[in-house]
Amino acid sequence: MARLIAKPPCAELLPVTVGAVTLAEVAMTQLTSVAPFAGKAKAVGAALKVQTGAGLPAANRRSGPVTWCGHGQWMVAAEVKLDGLAAVTDQSDAWAVVAINGDGVVDVLARLCPVDLRTTVFKTNHVARTMIGHMTVTIIRTGPNAFEIMGMRSMAGTLVHELSQAMQGLAARG
Repeated sequence: MARLIAKPPCAELLPVTVGAVTLAEVAMTQLTSVAPFAGKAKAVGAALKVQTGAGLPAANRRSGPVTWCGHGQWMVAAEVKLDGLAAVTDQSDAWAVVAINGDGVVDVLARLCPVDLRTTVFKTNHVARTMIGHMTVTIIRTGPNAFEIMGMRSMAGTLVHELSQAMQGLAARG
């Protein structure tokens, strides 16, 4: 009988450092999609505040473990109980999450992403649903020179490849 061994989405691909920029996998043990039922957003926010310490952030924002990810949808990096308040789905195995940071990280991402990610516009805990190359991703600024990028697990290899190539291109410029 075959023995199955769980592997993270970016297994054996990361970490990668090129020049001053590092790309590493973020271990997500639990990732839950939350979509409040009609008229229940305030109750969901209150329940999340009790369970995670953070309520529902505004559109295009992150608060603690709760990240806006589209109209009426949030991802929570925790297990939550919202019976009768929201549609809740375990997404833990569906996403690849990477952290990219270092001097020049905005220039790396500018090669792939159509969003202005400069600190004057895109501040810490700002979130954007956008594209990297041809992949839909969620980008979150986590610090002055740091981002998390969430993409579909099935595209993890392509995400790492695209980001690594952009890192190499920036480093080659000197």
